[in-house]
Amino acid sequence: MDRWQAMKVFVKVAEAESFANAGRQLNMSPPAVTRIVSALEETIGSRLLTRTTRSVKLTEAGSRYFTDCQRLLVELEEAEAAAAGAYAKPTGTLTVTASVMFGNLFVLPVMTEYLDSYPDVVGRCLFVDRVVNIVEEGIDVAVRIGHLADSGFTATRVGTIRRVLCGSPDYFERNGIPATPADLAQHRIIATTSAWASLEWRFGAEQKTTVHVNPRLFTSTNDSAISAAVRGWGLTRVLSYQIAPQLETGELQTVLTEYEEEALPVHIVHPDGRNASAKVRSFIDFSVSKLRANGHFS
Repeated sequence: MDRWQAMKVFVKVAEAESFANAGRQLNMSPPAVTRIVSALEETIGSRLLTRTTRSVKLTEAGSRYFTDCQRLLVELEEAEAAAAGAYAKPTGTLTVTASVMFGNLFVLPVMTEYLDSYPDVVGRCLFVDRVVNIVEEGIDVAVRIGHLADSGFTATRVGTIRRVLCGSPDYFERNGIPATPADLAQHRIIATTSAWASLEWRFGAEQKTTVHVNPRLFTSTNDSAISAAVRGWGLTRVLSYQIAPQLETGELQTVLTEYEEEALPVHIVHPDGRNASAKVRSFIDFSVSKLRANGHFS
């Protein structure tokens, strides 16, 4: 049995949750796919997939093996690419991750422009509001907002972003403008349950002032919190780039700016160091230049 081919087939079945769909994607018959996966399970000595008439699901052992297979296949692809000269010319699939709003607003335009310049590269964007495990999820490049843990990855700083408190002019006309963080107790607060969703709001460069807020409205996304603030319902706290368009149009304005926390750094991170492929090196060079030139964060 070709172990690498068996791993590729197993990964495709796990992703498609179907032997038939995996077969179509691999241009193989469903019985051939089934035989390969069964032989792999027999070789390993553990059941990897639970089969029913309607679905195919990973077992606990299969889930662990699936993650390992993804990592090994990526490493194999990189090794083959290096041998074929891909470290001299950008080729292959480039996977980039960022938070949802930042990704849509800034990373996606950079990615599409990059792909126009490098026609042999296929782009894959993973925009999620969680910290992605770069190695386990096969990520080439990540854009991270905030202070970085000591991961050993290579990081390039491209700017900073502020955490700001904002509301609409109409809201402030009706309810007044808070002069200190303690005044927030007299205002309606809109809070999100996404990243940084804490009800302990810290203020000041050294975060010495803490206010416990009691939101009247919780939302699952920053977009919806911003929409409610634009409608004049209350105040919300988001990252500065997320309301840049509304600040420009005057739909929102920031308050308590003198009490803002220290700005958060924005980094481009990748795990490969000096061994990075041409697609990674070229994308980082391209995106660093573009993001540093962006006027919405310094």
